[in-house]
Amino acid sequence: MIPVHRDPEHRFQFAEPRLVGRFHLADVPAGVRVRVRLLGPDGAPGAVLLEAVAGEGGWVTADPPLRVDAARGFVADCPERE
Repeated sequence: MIPVHRDPEHRFQFAEPRLVGRFHLADVPAGVRVRVRLLGPDGAPGAVLLEAVAGEGGWVTADPPLRVDAARGFVADCPERE
């Protein structure tokens, strides 16, 4: 597992480009719907990249993997928990 920066809003950012096949949301139980949006150059959430369901232990699988550019990232939110 590659460590990443994650803030309390489920915002993931990276120092170099990478493919993200799965990620962990520590406080999200299994079965909760998760929406993933790309962060724009200004840091604001943009287009929806993926909608998935959190698995056991809060793991979310991205199939196909998310392509994330350097110095950008994505934000994951749980619409039903808002």
